[in-house]
Amino acid sequence: MDSKIRIAAAQPAPAIALRELTIKFGRDDGTLAVDNVSLEVFAGQFVSFVGPSGCGKTTILNLLAGLMPAAGEGNAFILGRPPVSGNRDVAYMLARDSLLPWRTALGNAAYGMEVRGVDRLEREERARELLQIVGLGSFVGHYPKSLSHGMRQRCALARTFALDSPVLLMDEPFGALDVQTKLQLEEVLLSLWSERRRTVLFVTHDLSEAITMSDRVIAMSPRPGRIVADMTIDLPRPRKVRALQREPKFHEIYSRLWTLLEQGAQI
Repeated sequence: MDSKIRIAAAQPAPAIALRELTIKFGRDDGTLAVDNVSLEVFAGQFVSFVGPSGCGKTTILNLLAGLMPAAGEGNAFILGRPPVSGNRDVAYMLARDSLLPWRTALGNAAYGMEVRGVDRLEREERARELLQIVGLGSFVGHYPKSLSHGMRQRCALARTFALDSPVLLMDEPFGALDVQTKLQLEEVLLSLWSERRRTVLFVTHDLSEAITMSDRVIAMSPRPGRIVADMTIDLPRPRKVRALQREPKFHEIYSRLWTLLEQGAQI
């Protein structure tokens, strides 16, 4: 008789967890934005939300960032704790770059670290390193008014990664860019993520972007937002944005995801 005791490996705790989360704006017959959403995102995963406007994608990010009160029903957790404003474990990159016009690219990239009390020499060194990585190494002394929209988003990306937060929330950071600049910044983000392996929750309306970037894509229904699919993107890494879009498997995944979104719209 085999006397060995087999112990199952413990499942790691998720970096982000939503438990039967329901978010409603207003009282009584107010607007139901998110309905009974449960989700786990594990450390180092890149997970994207896709779905129609108004389905609660940004609302979920705002809740996780501590920018709105906790929902009346269900729970949300960041690294095992409820979301709170000013959580240093979280960095949030918005669709708009939100650069301060009176600060240089270096000053803007270092701003989040300054707010968090990082020593000046350390924050400037880290900001310079990130600006170099995102392609702004020769623009550290330029002010936002002299930077293109794409360059401003590069600066915002450097500012976000400079915070060293283990969890990144990204709300359509490239949504307003032209196609060429968008593809370039997707490559930059993939490179940064591959090197530093933060946990990323990424909102986008672009199915191609979601598939290219993600380990998983979460498809949401129209309001009230419900999860209609949680698709694993089994494309090998590292990925090259332009090359990937020529792969038949990429288009197969795109077609399946589009079908799931269409079915979700009929729920």
